[in-house]
Amino acid sequence: MSERNAGLRTRLVDVGVELVTTEGVQALSVREIARRAGVSHGAPRRYFPTHLELLSAIARRGFEDLAARGAAALGDGTESPRRQVATLGRVYLDFALTHRGMHELMFRHDLLESNTLGLRDASLPVFGLLVDLVGRARPDVDARLVAGALLANLYGIAQLWTWGSLQLTTGADDFTPLLDAALDAHLGSEDR
Repeated sequence: MSERNAGLRTRLVDVGVELVTTEGVQALSVREIARRAGVSHGAPRRYFPTHLELLSAIARRGFEDLAARGAAALGDGTESPRRQVATLGRVYLDFALTHRGMHELMFRHDLLESNTLGLRDASLPVFGLLVDLVGRARPDVDARLVAGALLANLYGIAQLWTWGSLQLTTGADDFTPLLDAALDAHLGSEDR
């Protein structure tokens, strides 16, 4: 791919990232992305033959961003596995609550083609790290299942927090006590 073509491909994804961040998943039409990128509405098809492929490229950026934030927060990885899971949980919830549109897109596999454009290559390592840490924190369990249940729990916390439901029902003014409760439920108490 020529440098010019690679530049336009990147610009289309950049515009999509900005659009999903500011206006949400529902704003991600090929026509709107093309308009904001300053190209014809057919131009994106040269780089992304389907709308799903364009959305997948945008979601990949979200997973790369989340992975980088997680890696930065974990630092040298010398904390206990449970504390590292807690750190990743905080990073995840922070990301989900501050990047709502991107977070929604990243987990909408009905809108994505995870087997193309390296989306799985970007998303599975994030989950793989969580599985590894859960397995080290709880060697007595099927780490993939517990990590999946924990991820589902964190996703639910993020979604219900976004809608204001958890603040109303729990009286919590931040998500930390909910994160702690989820970690205790899936990993046992820290004193375990």
